[in-house]
Amino acid sequence: MTDLDPSGFPRSQGMATVMLRHLRQVYFTPAGSREAGFIETDHFGVRFTSRASRIDLTGVSQRWLRDLLWDQLADLMQSPRCPRTAVPVDNLRRACTELSAFLEIEAPGGGHDPAVLRAEHAQRFAADQRRRERDGLPSLAMKSLDGSPSAVTANTRSWVFSGARKLLRDALDDGTAERLRLDRRFITAMPAAGTLPRRARRPFPDQVARALADEANLARLASGFDPEDQGLRDIWETIVTTGRRVSEVLTLRLDCIGRHGGLPMLWHDQTKVGNLDAAIRIPERLHQVLAERQRKTLDRHGALHGRQPTSAERAELALFPRRRRNPGGDRAMSYAWFSKVFRSWIGELELGHYVAHQARHTLATSLLRHGATLTHIRRYLGHVSDRMAEHYVHLSQSDLEDVLHYVWVAGPGAATPGELLSGGPEPMTREQAQALAVDLSRRSTPAEGGFCTFQPVVSGGACPRNLDCHNCGKFVMSGADLLYWRRKREQWNSIAERAPDDATADYLHQVFEPTARAIDGLEKALAGLGLLDDALALDLRRPQDYFQRLWNTGFRAADLARAADGEQGRPDDGPDEPGDELEATA
Repeated sequence: MTDLDPSGFPRSQGMATVMLRHLRQVYFTPAGSREAGFIETDHFGVRFTSRASRIDLTGVSQRWLRDLLWDQLADLMQSPRCPRTAVPVDNLRRACTELSAFLEIEAPGGGHDPAVLRAEHAQRFAADQRRRERDGLPSLAMKSLDGSPSAVTANTRSWVFSGARKLLRDALDDGTAERLRLDRRFITAMPAAGTLPRRARRPFPDQVARALADEANLARLASGFDPEDQGLRDIWETIVTTGRRVSEVLTLRLDCIGRHGGLPMLWHDQTKVGNLDAAIRIPERLHQVLAERQRKTLDRHGALHGRQPTSAERAELALFPRRRRNPGGDRAMSYAWFSKVFRSWIGELELGHYVAHQARHTLATSLLRHGATLTHIRRYLGHVSDRMAEHYVHLSQSDLEDVLHYVWVAGPGAATPGELLSGGPEPMTREQAQALAVDLSRRSTPAEGGFCTFQPVVSGGACPRNLDCHNCGKFVMSGADLLYWRRKREQWNSIAERAPDDATADYLHQVFEPTARAIDGLEKALAGLGLLDDALALDLRRPQDYFQRLWNTGFRAADLARAADGEQGRPDDGPDEPGDELEATA
């Protein structure tokens, strides 16, 4: 029975496959599976999501290498740090399969005798992998899901080097290599993978975000890619609206929504960080969409079983159940299915290469723009630390610079003193005005004659330049510092005029020339905003000026935004909108 070929039963192939899966666990011990060339994860009490228990290892033709792989996988699944997904297992298997295919071709006797392997074989294997990565050549052994050869990329090459090196080094440490008479130089010649640069996902560009939220395109997604109405559009709208991970939305249970205190809530499992049954508030419209999906799922369960589910069955039902091989309705749609359909939809819209996870980055960036702190973003997105949340705030610094160019210019220590920090004469929007009051207080600290924007110093660290602010590229000047720098210029001019000779005077003018250019640029920036007269009237030597003019004049952020857009501000004093109470000083 264990040698039965399920393909010989076309009408009952699925049943035969399930029977064989259970029979292997009964008739094969772990040692027997090692001898037969496969490993059963169920033997170790492990089952990876959306993966069968049996992992075929026969692609590794050398018996000694296959046994090393089996032992490594068995130790991995029995360790306290057993992986959450099958990715480490797949990487180890790929590394051994690639090495096996190369040794079969290049090593004496196909590499079946480990005693004949030398350092040159490991070096040639590494060179072959790097050449295939550089030229985009296919792998010697690995195949894609469609059966085509899998190309060697920087990532796959890194996985192969890391897996092969770890496998062989562990064999050297526990004495297995000595028992196999495997040359130590062959093991030590296997290269390290090196550090690959990690590129964080970018938020969706505005035009892409609009296209992915367009009603016509969403209708096209539902009709063209989800003819059986499995909830593809509902899944995508939930991801966009809540910023949840794709797997968190796909695995939602039927009773995932509810009202608490009249507010619609979504309950989900954040398995990546071990936070189960987490709740977030959702918009009313999304609550209605998911409630309609609940109704459809219950109707399908009733049509299949002729009755409504019991309370115990209802607790296990998936909100988005797969249609096939799922009589109980507890198995959710797979990530592979959603990714494949999403790629097809993106390709049909001709938007470029984008993935669904970028919706999470887009939401995080929008939250930051509207005043949310890293702590708020971490709690809402379900991160375990602020460091994880920092990967999602890509545009925070550039957004800040777009605001700063209205008032701030580069200091005298910059490469181009007096230059605006960022271009763009666009009027300030409501969001930018609100970001001004939040970001400046978090990303700058006062310094002599301006502000320091060097982040370690802003965070409370020591200054690496020993407080030499005026020669630092991170030093910027505000309109409140204009008179200070004008007096500095007058002081330097007076010193230069009293110089004993022309050479000394020219030297003093040359030293102060970058600062003079910065002052000129600051005056031009303030004049363009109509703030030059106010800045010239502000003299920080007079204590009362801290309580008058620019210092004691407050503006509502919403009114500033309307004034920048050319609209009239409101004559009333009471805040009517959520952002109206936010004040920023000029």
